[in-house]
Amino acid sequence: MNRQFSLAGLLRLRQAEQKAAESGLAAANSRSSSLRERRAEARSAIADSAGTVVDSTSLIGVAAARASAQSMLAELDALAAAADLEAAAAQADYTEARRRAVGLEKLETRHDTALVASELRAEQGALDEIASTAWHRKAGS
Repeated sequence: MNRQFSLAGLLRLRQAEQKAAESGLAAANSRSSSLRERRAEARSAIADSAGTVVDSTSLIGVAAARASAQSMLAELDALAAAADLEAAAAQADYTEARRRAVGLEKLETRHDTALVASELRAEQGALDEIASTAWHRKAGS
């Protein structure tokens, strides 16, 4: 039996692809989480900033600030939605890369098991031969 797994190079490639996909997934999840945190902080800041209106100028200022804040929240919502889609795509890429690597890892495990069994059979055959030869020597004496 061939001592080296014949698909070892392909397995290393699949494992490298898996690591790259894992890295991409981690980055996408981090970005998504960061945007969700920014959105929550912005909502909290807007809720806490209830300005006091004393005249029409301050009313216009508060209205402009709220409009700007709503625009910023809408933009953060859009960025968060895009980041969530990116994270879902990265998860799908990772799952596919892992699936491809696992199949080859199972083949490698089977190869290693068969190799060990073959070596044990050969060793047992050698031990049997030694024992048989020793028995024949004693019987012949």
